[in-house]
Amino acid sequence: MKTILAYGDSNTWGAVPLRDLAVVERYPAAKRWTGVAEARLGGRYRLIAEGLNGRTTCLDDPVEGKHRNGETYLLPCLLSHMPVDLVVIMLGTNDLKARFSLPASDIVAGMGRLIRLVGQSGAGPKWGAPEVLLVCPAPLATLSLLTEMFEGGAAKSKRLAPLAAVMAEKFGAHFLDAGSVIRSSEVDGIHLDEDAQGALGEAIATRIAGILAR
Repeated sequence: MKTILAYGDSNTWGAVPLRDLAVVERYPAAKRWTGVAEARLGGRYRLIAEGLNGRTTCLDDPVEGKHRNGETYLLPCLLSHMPVDLVVIMLGTNDLKARFSLPASDIVAGMGRLIRLVGQSGAGPKWGAPEVLLVCPAPLATLSLLTEMFEGGAAKSKRLAPLAAVMAEKFGAHFLDAGSVIRSSEVDGIHLDEDAQGALGEAIATRIAGILAR
């Protein structure tokens, strides 16, 4: 059985769109995109969900903590689950936070660092490199509760996908623009409603099957 690592943030963790900052809810496992994808693949693959709220591509968060840095944890995560056949990376949304003041090109460069790390990890079959599917997050919708935290992020998020596609090609990774399949929730502008979680899981499962069937 082939192993897939899904490495992401709150939308991989399965966060329900926020109506109250004091109430953080999570979809049941079967309703998260990771659960939908695993079910869609029909038991032929083992999918490991590694989502963390607030995770960035490669940034220490001065407010939420250094453990949010996706680059720091990726290698030990890969090695603990090896051999890994495919890594699905969906990060970049939290890099849009105003506290980081990053242009879209720098956020995508962070994605590139993660792709390169996977390629150098030796965590694939026979100590090789796992395949990588880079999923660019869907653009932000109208922000509500998190307007100040993500100030300027909505416009910036719309510039990520074309740059991310080029980055994926540069490192030989596969690519999916989540924004071509789903939209962020109008409830908080950042997270995914249940239908979007399902549609994303279906789309990623289709890509996984195509990549690993070769």
